[in-house]
Parts: sequence; structure tokens; C-alpha cells
Amino acid sequence: MTHETLRISRHGHLGRITLDRPRALNALDIGMIEAIAACLARWREDREVRTIVIDSTSSRAFCAGADLRALITLLRAQGAGAARAVFRTSYRLVSMLAGYPKPVVSFMDGIAMGGGIGLGGHVRHRIVTETSILAMPEVAIALTPDAGGSYLLSRAPGLSGLRLAVTGGRMDGAQAIACGFADRMVPSCDLAQLVDDLARHPAGRVLDLASHVSVADGGWGDVAGIDAVYDAPDMGVVAERLRTCDAPWAQADRAALAQADPFAVELAWRAFFAARALPNLDMVLEQEFRLVCALIERPDFAEGVRARLIDRDNAPQWSCRGGDAVDMRQVAACFASAPLSLDLPVRSHSQG
Repeated sequence: MTHETLRISRHGHLGRITLDRPRALNALDIGMIEAIAACLARWREDREVRTIVIDSTSSRAFCAGADLRALITLLRAQGAGAARAVFRTSYRLVSMLAGYPKPVVSFMDGIAMGGGIGLGGHVRHRIVTETSILAMPEVAIALTPDAGGSYLLSRAPGLSGLRLAVTGGRMDGAQAIACGFADRMVPSCDLAQLVDDLARHPAGRVLDLASHVSVADGGWGDVAGIDAVYDAPDMGVVAERLRTCDAPWAQADRAALAQADPFAVELAWRAFFAARALPNLDMVLEQEFRLVCALIERPDFAEGVRARLIDRDNAPQWSCRGGDAVDMRQVAACFASAPLSLDLPVRSHSQG
């Protein structure tokens, strides 16, 4: 079966969903999301399909996230309700993947960000390679980590997830494993053979025997220094500590925060701790849905997409400055907005 931007195929007992939109770094549009969900629903009932692989045709990118250009066009043409429907469909797919009864293996080779984490970061077997770059960079476009990203960030060791949430920082494969975004690093040159092996043998057996790269420490460096900065009552204290810290990582964090939407940063800070208190992925997805639905109605979302992806001037004009200019009552209102349900199926949860 061939979709315009997907290759869906069967190899023995293996079902394979391959993203094929390389010029857009495999950004997910609503058609792709719906086609993947339909395929998974069909294979769930097919006894001949025992394992599923999700990968891409491009070594440059597994999936760079949602098709934000298309989302902005939809938002302007049809309003917030139409955009909410896209997020609802996307998050339902994340929940479907996380609770899928058959082994799903994701190859997050190259770039995997935002919605790409939603697609590959919640399945049973998550593979990264030496070229993997993972991130939840939503604050740069005035959103908050979503697609289940705040669930993973809130479960990361120490305060590494908080730092990544508010700065949109990137992880290599080893760091992704250390933060709980992936399970195993495999040389990218071995992925084709892995697919062949998965078509013939059970996923657990194949992956246990597969060659992999040792990731002893995750490469985080100054863990104590990072936690000392981010163990703070609010972002204002973090910003002040970063200003007086001359470590290279602190300079990078200052630069990232200077480019991010201050409102989204404050919201991501609060969302991180709220997600920590929620017991499972589906409840976090419900929170993310409520927050994103509030944020897409702010002018900063369209401005962030314009600056980062359309005009590419990387000079967004945010509606507020940092620090005291952010109205924390408006941040709180995003969490207290009228309930918006994803209507997720009820199931038992092993997560949390």
C-alpha cells in the first residue's frame, strides 16, 4: 500500500510504516496521522502481523514534528476548532501507539522532534542511532512540549527534563536513552538488517541479539551544576543563576531562553511539575491538549511559526517580554480553561 507520503508494507510477520516526506523532514500532516492510525487499527486485528516497525526513507530525519505551516493555514482559514481537531487526532495516535498490544519498534534515526517524539517515543522498543537528534523545541514557537513529550520530560532523571522543556534543548542518542526517550542505540548502518530480522523473528529476541553502541553515562557532563541552577522556585531565579554562571551549557541555555517565547517558557515550567503529578500518559496528554488549545489562540503561535519556519528570520516579536512582563494569571488560566477531552479509550496503564 502506498500513501502520498507514507510507504505501508508487509514483510513476513512484520508490518512496516515508513514516512516518505523527506523534503519536509517527514513532518506529519493530518492525512499521514489518519493513515497511520487506520493502518494500526487494521493490523491490530491481523494475526499474521506480529511486530510493527515505524521508520523513514531519510537518514536525515525520522520526523521533525507536525506540519506547522499547514496547521497555521488551517487555523487562519477555518479557526481554532479545526486546528484543535488536528491536535486531538495526533494525540489519540500517541495514546494508541503507547497502548498497542503488539510490539512496535521505532527507528528514530536522524531528527526526531515534537510530534516525531509522539510517533516514536512511546512505543515498546525505541531505537536511536549515532545520528539521532531528539528534542521538544515547542517554546521556540510559543507552544509547550506536547505529543506526550511532557510525560517523558517529567520522568527524566533529576531536573534534566525541566531544563529541556524550557530551553527546547537537543539530545543525542546517548542522552535520549539517559533521559528515557529511547531504549537502545544501534548503528544506523544496521537498521536495514534489523528490519529483515524482525520480519522473521520476535522483536524481543532480535533486539536482544542486535549489535548496539554502549552509552555508559549519557554525556550530560555537569549534572550537579545543572540541577543546582534549575532547582529553583521559578524561572526568574533560574534566569538569574544562569546569568552568573560561566559554564558553556549555561551560555547555551541563556541563548535559547532569549529566543523562546517568555509566556510559553513560564507555561512549560508549570506544565512540567503538573505532569510529574499525573499518574499516566493519557492524563498528561489530556493536560497537553488543554494547554495547546489555549496557546494556539494567542498571536505568538503564528508569529513563532512565521519566524522559524516561514520567513526564517529567527526574529519573532513576542507579545510580552520575559520576567515580570509575563502575566502569571494568564498562565494559570491556560490550566483552568474549560475541559477539552481527547475521548481516549479507557485502558489499564502500566506507565507512571
